[in-house]
Amino acid sequence: MNLRPLCLVVAFAALPIPAVAADPADAAARLHTLFDREWEERLQEDPLHATAVGRHDYDDRLPAVAPEDMARRAATARGFLHELAAIDRGALSPDDAASYDTFKKQLEDRVADIELGKDQMPFNTDSGFHVDFSLLPDSMPFATVQDYERYIRRLHAWPRYVDQQIAEMRLGLRRGMSVPREVLNGYEASFSVHVVDDPAKSVFWRPFERIPAAVPEAERERLRREGREAVLQGAVAGYRQLLTFFVQEYLPQARKTLGASELPNGKAYYAQQIREYTTLDRTAEELHQLGLAEVDRISREMNEVMKQTGFQGTFPEFLHFLRTDPRFYAKTPQALLEHAAWIAKRIDGKLPALIRTLPRVPYTVEPVPDSIAPRYTTGRYVEPAEGSAQPGIFWVNTYKLESRPLYDLPALACHEAVPGHHIQITRAREMTGLPAFRRFAYFPASGEGWGLYSEWLCLEAGIYDDPYDNFGRLTYEMWRACRLVVDTGVHAFGWTRRQALDYLASHTALPLHEVETEVDRYISFPGQALAFKVGELKIKELRRRAEKALGPRFDRRDFHDVILGSGSVPLKVLEDNVDRWIARQGS
Repeated sequence: MNLRPLCLVVAFAALPIPAVAADPADAAARLHTLFDREWEERLQEDPLHATAVGRHDYDDRLPAVAPEDMARRAATARGFLHELAAIDRGALSPDDAASYDTFKKQLEDRVADIELGKDQMPFNTDSGFHVDFSLLPDSMPFATVQDYERYIRRLHAWPRYVDQQIAEMRLGLRRGMSVPREVLNGYEASFSVHVVDDPAKSVFWRPFERIPAAVPEAERERLRREGREAVLQGAVAGYRQLLTFFVQEYLPQARKTLGASELPNGKAYYAQQIREYTTLDRTAEELHQLGLAEVDRISREMNEVMKQTGFQGTFPEFLHFLRTDPRFYAKTPQALLEHAAWIAKRIDGKLPALIRTLPRVPYTVEPVPDSIAPRYTTGRYVEPAEGSAQPGIFWVNTYKLESRPLYDLPALACHEAVPGHHIQITRAREMTGLPAFRRFAYFPASGEGWGLYSEWLCLEAGIYDDPYDNFGRLTYEMWRACRLVVDTGVHAFGWTRRQALDYLASHTALPLHEVETEVDRYISFPGQALAFKVGELKIKELRRRAEKALGPRFDRRDFHDVILGSGSVPLKVLEDNVDRWIARQGS
């Protein structure tokens, strides 16, 4: 059962408020006032999010996640939904209607996740609240004495935040709401890496090594003194609590089952994760069959590309060759990073022919931090904190170089950097005229869908130099198709971890280390893996529709501007935006 005291919330939400017909100006004004109020509420409730979007009023605080705090957030979200329902959507402009639908989806997902107890599993095998906190030194401003004082107070607040997260996880353990035990071997390293005896060994000490000259010398010494105390008594103490709890309580009590359907109210939980991550009402069976069909299609393409390499052997032999031949692997981390940077720079030169409106913020290439690299995915895009002097970062995992093939790098760069997430996220942030929540929204179906579409777009742009690079692209596409099969297989149809590992390993050229880290991520993060293929297929469907409707008037740069100019939105909103653009172009 759900342990949250939500009975009053449900009763309140059940009171209907019919939409009141209004003139367009009145409806729009009420809508944007609602957006502004909710945004301020959101920033106060989540100070870490406030920091990320450039609001530094709450930089000395961390969220509160006790059961009463989560119940309050659900009640508040229901209240906003109640107010939203009273606004006549039909009186809104198309842009405001898109914001209405996007806002509604965000609030509905928030309420559903809290009611189902999702916050009682606040981490998965490659991310979580403790990983996000470790990135704090790179996401906060450090220009003034006040900046440092806020950071120090935030470090001291960490043990309290950890206590509340542990209390939530204990609730989860009692209910059977936990990450499966089978995927947690070695996970304690993500906590123990931050348990140090010397502040200088901590990632949280870095800001004190580079205090700007504008801060008076006397203040610098005081800040370093208080910083050493905050690192040890705040950050290190909190991670020590987490480590002890994980080893002594969480690991021994973590559930022995695997699929989300075996969680409390598991079928409803997984159905909600499907809705949340795909933004569509699709069943697990539909997505499983879609994945099987895509696996079959991509398999045929992979066999054709294998023949182009001249390899004389079977498909399994070809995969073994790709995984073991030294020619496909960098000899040093620096060589891997340099190759990734060279590929990314080549793609930069293609961008004006692909996208009409490019963002101003640049990006760089860096390794995944050592503290998380062993269990982390192959690469990721890290967006800059709003208003900071930081670039976007294309992270490349340099851990275990024999599991980082060079033939995967072009597709990885296209997805994570350009024209993928860097272009997508920085474009959204630079857009004017959108409510704040739209500029910073992230729906994985449209976000990861664009990333996977970008891998294919790089084929159209001529980025893949040889059949091996193209096979790497196809293995990445196959990887995302397999996700549909594996995610639903594990969480709806009783697959074992071994079944999932064998399926992914036999259909892709992913190194076996990466196969393991990926499968464990899907197991511990139900539904998220579904977003990539579902979103990519929708974008390709919309492009075919536009090409058919517009014929010679179709310009892919304009089409991509519509996709990117929508921001991250539910797929139905994206489809409506493209259809309106097609109608305008056609007329």
